[in-house]
This record gives sequence, C-alpha cells and structure tokens, in this order.
Amino acid sequence: MAEKIEVTEEVVVENGYKPMLDLARKVLLAGIGAVALAQEEVEEFVNKLVERGEIAEKDGRKLIQDIMEKRKKKAEDIKSDAEGKLEKRMEEILDRMNVPSKADIDALSAKITALSKKVDELRKVQEKA
Repeated sequence: MAEKIEVTEEVVVENGYKPMLDLARKVLLAGIGAVALAQEEVEEFVNKLVERGEIAEKDGRKLIQDIMEKRKKKAEDIKSDAEGKLEKRMEEILDRMNVPSKADIDALSAKITALSKKVDELRKVQEKA
C-alpha cells in the first residue's frame, strides 16, 4: 500500500522586515496600476465627448491636463502621508526592539563630545596644579 506523503511549504524570513516591505511594494504597485487605469478611462471619456461634439478638442486636452494635475497633486499628498505613517511605524517597531534611533545616537554623540571637552579641561587644570 502506498504511503501518503505530506508536503509542507515553509517560508523563511531573515528578519521581520521582508513581509512589511513586500506589502508596501504591493500597495505601491496597485496604486500605480489604479492611476494608469484611471488616466486611460479619463482620456477615453473626454475623447468620446470630443467625438460627439459636446466639447472642443482644445477644451478636452485642457480638461485632461487639469484632471491629471489634480491627480498628481493628490497622489503626492497621499505619498507624503504614507511616508510619514511608514516612518512612524518603523520608529515604533525599532523602539519596541530597543534599537536606538538616529536622533538617540546623535544626542549621545553630542553628550560624548561635551564630556570629552570637560575631561580635557579638567586634565589641563590638573596639569597646571
């Protein structure tokens, strides 16, 4: 009698960042696809209006340009907001993992520099005494 062999697939992740990066990549690609599709639909709709004579070709081009500029501005706003949220989330994760941030390291560097100056001043005072 044949034995039933069970095959399992295991995903190995070196660190916890890969799934998050993959998700962010998928979201960005979906956004790009949606924008491209929407642009095509807008152009198609305006071209139909021009064909029917409901608007002039010049007005149609201007309308498309205006819509694309508004979409570009909105996309930039969304991108900026998403970057801010992602940065905040990454800081929270690093904080939970007790990984110092750049600001923490910069603050420690400034303290070390100040302490080094004080030690040098004390040595000079001690040498004169």
